[in-house]
Amino acid sequence: MKKPTLIIGKKQLVLAGMTLLLGAAVYLNYATASGGGIKTTKVIDSKTVNYGEAELVNSQNTGNDYFAQARIDRMKSRGEAVETLKAIMNGGDATEEEKSVASETAASVTSLIETESKVEDLIKAQGFDDCVVYLDGKTANIVVKSAGLDASQAAQIKDILLSEVNVANENIRIVEAN
Repeated sequence: MKKPTLIIGKKQLVLAGMTLLLGAAVYLNYATASGGGIKTTKVIDSKTVNYGEAELVNSQNTGNDYFAQARIDRMKSRGEAVETLKAIMNGGDATEEEKSVASETAASVTSLIETESKVEDLIKAQGFDDCVVYLDGKTANIVVKSAGLDASQAAQIKDILLSEVNVANENIRIVEAN
């Protein structure tokens, strides 16, 4: 009996390469979003408001253009991911299964973009000057422009987020930037 041989074709290599590029783009987006000048971290405990394991992080000297730059960086990273997925879907040597997976991933990215925008609008509607929301399906990071975020405001932001997405309490971070 002959042993079956593992055949790795060009399609599989292209799909693996595109998957790695997509993963790198998502990681870079997360790394640049969460490392933007945060100097101190503190967890706020409240006896009157229970808002789970959400963290409130205070950031000083962030600058007024932080939110604009964060949105540009997020759009650029997501744009690169979408272009990678389009290349897979339009690739002549991609199988129907690979095209289907790429299509589902593209739909997921589009859904995350829409949800981020909706959550940002709802937070701003509650009276906050500006905010940026980063979602990846498992975690949520929210940067809010505020001169002093208290526990009830953090709970309010968390409630807005949880009304739109299903994220575990320990995976929610609320970052204050002024």
